[in-house]
Amino acid sequence: MATETLVRMANQIATFFHSMPEAERVPGVATHINKFWEPRMRAELFQLIDAGGDGLDPLVLEAADQIRRPEHVDAR
Repeated sequence: MATETLVRMANQIATFFHSMPEAERVPGVATHINKFWEPRMRAELFQLIDAGGDGLDPLVLEAADQIRRPEHVDAR
C-alpha cells in the first residue's frame, strides 16, 4: 500500500475520534486499527511510526502503544 494512502486512512480514523471524549480517543483509534486493519497494513504503519511518523496525526502516534504490532507478516 502506498505510504500516502496509509497515512490518509490512519488520519481519517484519528479525525473521527477527535470528536469523541478525550478518554475514548486513543483507545478508539487503536481498537479500530486492531479490528479492521490486516497485519500487513499494521506492519506498514509501524514501519512509518518507527521512521518518525511523518504525516501521521498525533492521535495515531499516541495510540501506537495500544495497536498490535504484527510479529510476522507474509510478504505476499
